[in-house]
Amino acid sequence: MSDMRLIVAGAGGRMGRTLIHALHEADGAALVGALEAPGSELLGQDSGLLAGLGPNGIPVSADLWSLSKEADGIIDFTVPAATIANVAIAAERGIVHVIGTTGLSASDNAVIKSVTQRAIVVQSGNMSLGVNLLAALVKQVAKSLDEDFDIEILEMHHRAKIDAPSGTAYLLGQAAADGRGVPLEEKSVRSRDGFTGARGRGDIGFATLRGGTVTGEHSVIFAGPYERIELTHRAEDRMIFARGAVKAACWARGRKPGLYSMADVLGLGSQS
Repeated sequence: MSDMRLIVAGAGGRMGRTLIHALHEADGAALVGALEAPGSELLGQDSGLLAGLGPNGIPVSADLWSLSKEADGIIDFTVPAATIANVAIAAERGIVHVIGTTGLSASDNAVIKSVTQRAIVVQSGNMSLGVNLLAALVKQVAKSLDEDFDIEILEMHHRAKIDAPSGTAYLLGQAAADGRGVPLEEKSVRSRDGFTGARGRGDIGFATLRGGTVTGEHSVIFAGPYERIELTHRAEDRMIFARGAVKAACWARGRKPGLYSMADVLGLGSQS
């Protein structure tokens, strides 16, 4: 089979440049387009040079419709408004859409889900193997322990991250809620300040730290009477997310339309 032809959305950002590196090294996939927002100062620049590689002859463009004419898929780590704009075009073109964008609202996710009867979408708050294995473990531990064990999720990222808690924190929170058989939206506590009163039994707490150049650290803490279990993942390089996204795109090629996750890509199923 020929290489999967992929577009990188947000090509000038941290993840976009890392994705271009990943595709430069990948077997079975190749970069055919680099997308940035209309009005970006990067438009027209060589995407290989932007990524710190040699020139690759692929200029940065704001025209996804034209880029997608010769593409098999798009990898999208951008911002919610850009991702939602890309969803419609990717679905119309019939190309795979890998979505790693975080900070999406319920209405954004509804838009994404609405196209999956005719489009192939792989969406995850984190594309790394380790985090998705961690989520499977979190679900199992939450299922095994009752509400005598409080669940807290602690995450830290670099100072420039714009959404909080992280998409990965939500992924882990959802895994914990699924393990307990409860709706996350009813049990999550995302901030504490002042006289909050005692912690609610069964709550799933989130704590957010920002600073420096931290790529990503996540811990899920099960705090019980006189003992504590901590499950932790530390990302040391964005390349783990980029390689996971490329793997997801290649896995999705030729699949039936639908909404898939990294658990599907990695053969973890529903993490039951």
